Amino acid sequence: MKKLLPHKAYGSIGHLPGSCVRRGDHYVPEGQARIATRMPRDSHDYVIVQEKLDGSCVAVAKVDDVLHCLTKNGNYCTESPYEQHQMFAVWMLQNFDRFYDTLHEGERIVGEWLAQAHSTVYKPFPGWEPFVPFDLMTCHYRVPFDEFRERTIDVFQQPPLLSTGPACTLVRAQLLTNGGQSFYGGEEAEGFVWRVERKGEVDFLCKWVHPGYDPGKLVPGFNSDVKEPVWNWRP
Repeated sequence: MKKLLPHKAYGSIGHLPGSCVRRGDHYVPEGQARIATRMPRDSHDYVIVQEKLDGSCVAVAKVDDVLHCLTKNGNYCTESPYEQHQMFAVWMLQNFDRFYDTLHEGERIVGEWLAQAHSTVYKPFPGWEPFVPFDLMTCHYRVPFDEFRERTIDVFQQPPLLSTGPACTLVRAQLLTNGGQSFYGGEEAEGFVWRVERKGEVDFLCKWVHPGYDPGKLVPGFNSDVKEPVWNWRP
């Protein structure tokens, strides 16, 4: 299967200590955990914390002035065996101008596709959308958070923002949630993502997933007890 990109559309984010991990996951070094949650190196560290949403990571890339709809691994959504990815390809075409006008040549916008419930069931509210972007990228370069927000906040919905500025402890992130519930209309929030920037560049990301999280518990085939997909949203 021919791929558009010579790499994945999005890589794996390392976990903080105490986070729920599964096979293939990894923890960030202790030094990065300290910078993100307790002690910045100096005043140049800028830490952003957002709620982690529970869906399928997808991307739309603009290459040679053409939009391409991709899964996290970089495969075309139209060639995916999963209905949720086929649905995203259709949704992207229905919202073509929003993606095309946001992206520069060679960029891709990466986000969470929430149409199918994986482990968290979301309850759509007025204006709720199934695609929530969290990164603009060129190759492995991430656009800094403030530029990302400026370019996308009037176009797409955003992951709930909990904190910006200095290091943010896990306890503080939990206190800033909606009573432990997802701000995006769901059950218990899956977790949080820390983005650490330095002097206008993204340095590293890390995440924490609550220990009771059961990955893929609502996905047929992943959990043998589930026979049919659970949909947060369908066209």
